[in-house]
Amino acid sequence: MDPVLLSRIQFGLTAAFHFLFPPISIGLAWVIVYMGWRGLRTGERIYDQMTRFWVKILALIFAAGVATGIALEFQFGTNWATYSRFVGDIFGSPLAAEGVFAFFLESGFLGVLILGRNRVSKKFYWFSSLMVAVGSTLSAFWIIVANSWQQTPVAYQIVGEGAFRRAELTNFWLAVFNPSTLPRYFHTVVASVLTGGFFVAGASAWYLLKGRHREFARRSLQIGLITSAVFSLLVLGVGHAHAVQVAETQPAKMAAYEALFETHDGAAMIIWGFPDVENQTVRFNIAVPKLLSFLAYFDPNATIPGLDQFHREEWPPIALSFYPYHLMVALGMWFILLPWQGLFLKEKHFTNPIFLKAVLYSSLLPLLAMELGWMATEFGRQPWVVYGLLKTEDAISAVVPAGQILATIILFVLIYTLILALLVYILKREFEHGPDAEPPAQGTPAGAEVTV
Repeated sequence: MDPVLLSRIQFGLTAAFHFLFPPISIGLAWVIVYMGWRGLRTGERIYDQMTRFWVKILALIFAAGVATGIALEFQFGTNWATYSRFVGDIFGSPLAAEGVFAFFLESGFLGVLILGRNRVSKKFYWFSSLMVAVGSTLSAFWIIVANSWQQTPVAYQIVGEGAFRRAELTNFWLAVFNPSTLPRYFHTVVASVLTGGFFVAGASAWYLLKGRHREFARRSLQIGLITSAVFSLLVLGVGHAHAVQVAETQPAKMAAYEALFETHDGAAMIIWGFPDVENQTVRFNIAVPKLLSFLAYFDPNATIPGLDQFHREEWPPIALSFYPYHLMVALGMWFILLPWQGLFLKEKHFTNPIFLKAVLYSSLLPLLAMELGWMATEFGRQPWVVYGLLKTEDAISAVVPAGQILATIILFVLIYTLILALLVYILKREFEHGPDAEPPAQGTPAGAEVTV
């Protein structure tokens, strides 16, 4: 058994499972902010009902995210000791900032949302929802800062030799705003809000198909569709900016994304195909001539470096980079088509069963797209754990045997399966129960009949 492969599998499994929850938390938090703002502006009690329901869902997903995220940081010290020593001087600051400036902000005000609805004013309650959204978004920033430095390392000097070689920070802010931080951050946050929009729309479509909580479902569906429609276009823009950054700073990764084995002037963009690494070609490919050069450099004849510019041992795994990237892009097109179709249907989208089923079955697809994008990003960085500085095979803990790593993988799979099963059970129960009845209007005694 190869300890390097097992360590990578362990970290990949735990990271992929944890990554199911932050995108929904970020996106749903911002949708709740909008619902609360609409409630303050209009005074309609339906928005209060919507906010109360979605806060419960957010709290459950947040708890699962916290529980599954803790294991990631411990793995740095157990399985990746050489890596931790190499990046510790640089990684420590953003990870500490994430805890101090983001996590406590998010979790503290989430407590107000859960426990303080009847104890604080409506404006402060809405402000708390805003702070939860800001905190979750800030948390993503600091995590992405740390990961982005691995992709495009700057503002460092190498000190020490051999096993004690490490990167020492020379400029904190330059490291924070390294070339890939902002493109990756905006791409992630915008995609997360899109994920929240689809999640809300999917649940609302389920209620409409069941004929339950119609007014709640109609309002939530409309908000989810508008959010998804707007942010699907924003994802297209920030995703393109991210791809341009990758082409400029990580050309081997871009070549792997497009299975571009040879350097080309006026390179075509492959829509789909089947990479054949042995023969260095893409079989049955569908491509748009010169589009890759145009999108990367706004010049249809620009030169795009191929994999022939890099040593073979430094090639990323082609299939594991190519397929996730292209599936992510294909899903992105669906995310534009579906919500905009719903908005064009206007009132019909509340009653069209085909459309509602499409929304329901697509509700978690943005999560799949984000997982695929993360896979493409991380596989495309290989064989480097810190791009150009430290290879993955040199980053593991030399003293941890493969058998122990395998045992922890099995343990993680069992524990995470239980966590997922418990979360699904509780969420199913909450969705089956549905939103609580609208509270009586201010000044109306509980239980009194209200005539509309």
